[in-house]
Amino acid sequence: MNEKQRRDILKTHKPQQLFPAEPNLGAWYTEEEIEVATKAIRDSMDWRIGFGFIVDEILDFERSFANYCGTEFAISLSTASVGLDLAMISLNLEPGDEVICPAINFKASPLAVLGQRANLVFCEIDPRTFNCDPADLERRITPKTRAIFPVHMNGLSAPLDDLLDIAERHPHPIHGPLKVIGDAARACGGGYKGTKIGKKGWMNVFSFHTMKLMTTLGEGGMITTDDAELAKKLRGIRQWGSDSGTWGSSYKMTKVQAAVGSVQLRRLDAMIEQRVKRARDRLQMLEGIPELTLTFEPPDCDHTFYLFTLLVPPKWGGEKRDRLCQMLREEYNVGTMVANPPVWEDQPYIKAQTSDQIETLPVSVETAKRLFCISLHPLMSEEQNAYVVAAVWDAVERMRKT
Repeated sequence: MNEKQRRDILKTHKPQQLFPAEPNLGAWYTEEEIEVATKAIRDSMDWRIGFGFIVDEILDFERSFANYCGTEFAISLSTASVGLDLAMISLNLEPGDEVICPAINFKASPLAVLGQRANLVFCEIDPRTFNCDPADLERRITPKTRAIFPVHMNGLSAPLDDLLDIAERHPHPIHGPLKVIGDAARACGGGYKGTKIGKKGWMNVFSFHTMKLMTTLGEGGMITTDDAELAKKLRGIRQWGSDSGTWGSSYKMTKVQAAVGSVQLRRLDAMIEQRVKRARDRLQMLEGIPELTLTFEPPDCDHTFYLFTLLVPPKWGGEKRDRLCQMLREEYNVGTMVANPPVWEDQPYIKAQTSDQIETLPVSVETAKRLFCISLHPLMSEEQNAYVVAAVWDAVERMRKT
């Protein structure tokens, strides 16, 4: 895209409404989702039937999701955050136990650790991938470490083979190899070394929130695992203990959500394919801006581009990055966000528990000052996508002169 093309696009394609940084509907629905939701409701109208508990629609969705990820088991839940809590509950953590999370993260997984009264330990991220840095993580393991809790950041798989190797080489003195638990909220449908995200690790937790890559009427979650004992325990916890011999409550997905989820799952690969095409077209058009570091895609991963993440140069970090984002939003109607700053920055409770670690995480702190994510959705037209690129070029060139 040359300068003249960019100028023409900016003149003729400016959106009337803001392109949101993280669209409120990450996937999209067709008439099929509406039809199966309506059918599930109509099938439940007999007072002798109702909506039920763990009904066929839920079981079918779970089987399909397990098959998609290549796992033995999938356990559906009301939300992904519930799944993160259940992951920590399943560890049977004791006072003083430690769980390691990346510092650049959404708040849900660190809060799940703290919610079980465990010690939250942060590790650095790799500034190319924004996923946890295995070498730094390994240095932070102690005899009290119980689990490694990576996030598959912004649609890209964490380096699971490295983490699983570390977990085997640093067993807990009582509980054996460390558990590796993936937060896959932003990465449903992504791939890692010929497998789907969800296959590797003790368990992986997925989100079907309205913003995510597939959605079950706004909320919903799933855990995948190959551990039969764990699957039984998780099913028990979500249904008041059931027959698993464990504590429980009610964390179930509904029949209507599951019916819609099965349709969304069948369409997931096509929706991701369209998202990835928009992202790669955008990357090609952004080539040549010296100030921007473009998204890195490891050759052994299939990125979903849940968020489209870029880096400004170190000297632009912080205030200048923020001014660039403000310019894109206010003058071009292109939304941006920082996803994510170090998790303690916008969560006082987490900061209070981990403030002594901040000085040990310089890479995460500095990377967070440089990263920003630009509005992307698979339903963007080619013209809209080109407009976003033209806006970024123009804004960066203007910022260069300041």
